[in-house]
Amino acid sequence: MPAPTGARRPSLPRSFDPRQAPLLGVDDHLPSVPLAQQTEAALRQRFAQAPQWEPELRQEPRMSDRPPTQAAVLVPLVLREELTVLLTERTIQLSTHSGQVAFPGGKRDPEDVDLTATALREAHEEVGLDATYVRVLGSLPVYATGTGFQVTPVVALVDPAAPLRPNPYEVADLFEVPLRFLLNPAHHERHSYDWNGVQREWFAMPYRSGAREHYIWGATAGMLRNFYRFMQAPLA
Repeated sequence: MPAPTGARRPSLPRSFDPRQAPLLGVDDHLPSVPLAQQTEAALRQRFAQAPQWEPELRQEPRMSDRPPTQAAVLVPLVLREELTVLLTERTIQLSTHSGQVAFPGGKRDPEDVDLTATALREAHEEVGLDATYVRVLGSLPVYATGTGFQVTPVVALVDPAAPLRPNPYEVADLFEVPLRFLLNPAHHERHSYDWNGVQREWFAMPYRSGAREHYIWGATAGMLRNFYRFMQAPLA
C-alpha cells in the first residue's frame, strides 16, 4: 500500500561508501570544454546570451514523501589565473549529507528575496564569503534531490582576495578544484548501486590534491555535470 505522507523510502545507509559502488564507466569519449571558454569574459558572455540547452539531470529518485523544499547553492568560480571551483566538505555531525563534498548552500529562508539571496546568505553563513567579493553570473536549472530539496545552483565569480571563515559546525574543510578538471568528462565517472530493490545511479568526480582525495559525487557532481552541458552548448 502507499507509504504515508512523510514516510521515508529506502535510502542509502549512513555507513554507505560511494567509492565502493560498481563503476559503470567513464565519459572520456566526450569532449572537454576548451580553456578559451573558461575565462571570465567568456563566462560573462555565455550567461548573457543564454544558449539553448537541456540539463542532463533534473530529478534524483525520491527517498522521502515530504513536500519539496526550495533551496539554493552558490557555485563559486574563483578568479585565479585559471579558474577554480570552491567546494566544502561537510562535518560528520550534520543530519544530512554529513562528510560529503558540497557547494555552500541551503534551504530558502522567509526573509530571502529570491534564491540568489539564499545562495549568498548561505555562503556567508557557511564559509564567511562576503557578497561584496561576489559577482553573480546567473543560475542553472533546478536540481531535485532525493531528499526533497529543489536546488537552484547560482553561478558566481569570486575575488580570490575574499577572506573566508568556515563555520566549524558545518564545514570540515574548504578546497578548490581547477574548473578545467571538472569540465573534462574524462574525470566523470558513472556509478550504480542497488539498495532495497531501488537502483540508484550517480556521477562522481574524484579529485586528488597531493595525498588527499576529495570525492565529489551525488547532487554536487550532478550539478557540475549540468554545468558541463551548459558550457558545451553552442552560442547563437
